[in-house]
Amino acid sequence: MQKNHKGYIVKKAIIAAAVVFAVLAVSFGVYVSDYYRADESVKAFLVSDEKVRVEETDYGWFLDGPSEENAMVFYPGGKVDEKAYIPLLHRFAEEGMDVCLVKMPFRLAVLGINKATDVMVRHDYENWYIGGHSLGGAMSAVWAADHGDKLQGIVLLAAYATKKLDDDLVEIVLYGSEDGVLNKDKTEEGRQFAPGPEGHYLESVIEGGNHAQFGSYGRQKGDGEARITDTEQQEETVRLVMEAVRSQQIGESGN
Repeated sequence: MQKNHKGYIVKKAIIAAAVVFAVLAVSFGVYVSDYYRADESVKAFLVSDEKVRVEETDYGWFLDGPSEENAMVFYPGGKVDEKAYIPLLHRFAEEGMDVCLVKMPFRLAVLGINKATDVMVRHDYENWYIGGHSLGGAMSAVWAADHGDKLQGIVLLAAYATKKLDDDLVEIVLYGSEDGVLNKDKTEEGRQFAPGPEGHYLESVIEGGNHAQFGSYGRQKGDGEARITDTEQQEETVRLVMEAVRSQQIGESGN
């Protein structure tokens, strides 16, 4: 009788565990199925033109512009369709920074932090950068902290570092003045992890910009109202980043 009682308890425990697992699986499925989709404006940038070749790959997307030396691995924001960043990244490729846009598991970069390792071996560039938006930026910074010897710099859009970055890197941090999503306290704390030498950390506020307009996916819950268009915010982003990159490379060539 005692033996049967123990078996009954074990059976109930297994059933309870199975029910909990099923509930968690369904909850996770609902969570990841609710995401921000790329808006209609993105379609025009999915087609290659005379300046940029746009190619879908097994890791995501490759935007190949005129540069033969500079490339960036880009991690998208959490629960955002990666294609929403193609207008921004198309502009980077036009201006001399080819881009490898990474498609993340369940659109969560926290589940694909090390994707950059596999992506970078697929392409041959002298100068590598990594970056991302929001959660994607934070996760790119985690990877950068452990692989600084493979990089020239990191680009954080509405994001911050949580681990010390190599002193040889340049860190570029950008966010909109109307951002209602970014944790400003965490951003301030993130400055302690910046590269050491003066001039290796650049932080700029895009006046009138918000959180979502680094991508093209519409309004984001909790975000502020932008006072500029997404095109203006993205063009300013590219200008600021490429100015910093060129300044860094000119400085290195003069040493």
